[in-house]
Amino acid sequence: MAASDNSISIILTLSFLIWLSPYISKLVKIPTPPIEIILGSLVTYWGLVSTHEYFDILAKVGFLYLMFLAGMEVNLKQIINSPKIILQKSLVFLALMTFFTTVLGFAFGLNAIVIVSMPLISIGILATLSKEYGKDENWIQLAFIVGVIGEVISIAALTVIDAAIMVGFGFELLVKMGYLLLFILAIYIAYRLLRVVFWWYPELKNFLMPHDDTSDQNIRLAIALFFILIAIMLLLHLEVAFGAFIAGVAISTFFHHEKRLEEKMSSLGFGFLVPIFFIYVGASFDLKALALEGIVSGALLIMGIMIASRIAGGYVLHAIGGKSDAFLASLSLSMPLTLMIAVATIGYEVRMIDILTYYQLILASLFEIIVAMISIKLIYVLKQIAPNQLL
Repeated sequence: MAASDNSISIILTLSFLIWLSPYISKLVKIPTPPIEIILGSLVTYWGLVSTHEYFDILAKVGFLYLMFLAGMEVNLKQIINSPKIILQKSLVFLALMTFFTTVLGFAFGLNAIVIVSMPLISIGILATLSKEYGKDENWIQLAFIVGVIGEVISIAALTVIDAAIMVGFGFELLVKMGYLLLFILAIYIAYRLLRVVFWWYPELKNFLMPHDDTSDQNIRLAIALFFILIAIMLLLHLEVAFGAFIAGVAISTFFHHEKRLEEKMSSLGFGFLVPIFFIYVGASFDLKALALEGIVSGALLIMGIMIASRIAGGYVLHAIGGKSDAFLASLSLSMPLTLMIAVATIGYEVRMIDILTYYQLILASLFEIIVAMISIKLIYVLKQIAPNQLL
């Protein structure tokens, strides 16, 4: 069966963009993800890319794989063994950030869906920062600790929002919440149990992931766990991104001895699947909407509130990592792109927001990535030049 002209155009365009975007990124000194988003918008505006079933599927897999890679960056043992002050300050940061976004949201008369979406935390983009700057950076480690806690809370909130919109505040909502709590409890029990099993039988790790295995058993196990946890979340009708994230955390926690595995999985993700997701995000925004009154100003307002609230809340992190690290961590947590798009999509589908608000949320999430990533780059460079004079 011959492929349609539309399919051929999409395949060729995506291939070209995936290959070209890193070169443009180096040329204009802007991180790759914003470049891919901008290019996605442009090629859609020019008619080179349009909606297509396979493009949608690949983009969704790319998003889930990004969450999987974010989970692999998490050092669960380090988080659990973190001093109480770090965990306490992280919770205070999340509380203050939520307070500021809510108060400012109501003060500016924003839609309820917009207010709900602004405090969300997602560490998917943080995985790209970790790859660029190195996960040993203090501010990256701090952002992951705060971000993991915020991600769990945000996905739980997203599950509640999704269920409440679809089924209302009734018994079905309680059932979904019960499933979520049982899943978290089951994951915790499995974590404690596997720690004991691997402590008594350490050779089991090498059996599951052999060091010198020509059949790439380590990759097979990682991918299998990735899809198994996604399937479980689909079965429970919960947020599948959470399952992908937990799969990554499990690999990082129990098979951290396989250093090359993370490199292999990351190369596959950032070299193929993740760029498709970012291009898809750009393609989902119609550049013609920029001409509509209130789109840009509304998006800038939402972005400003979100970034300012995180920076204000990040003041409590100064005592942990210093002012510059706290500022960088706050900025790195200002890009909940995937969760914002999810909330915007849900709200628009059930007519709780209009097309204007939908585009404002999409554009705000794009602005956040561009502004935050460029700001992080500038601050990081200044920090290397004059570490004692910055902030």
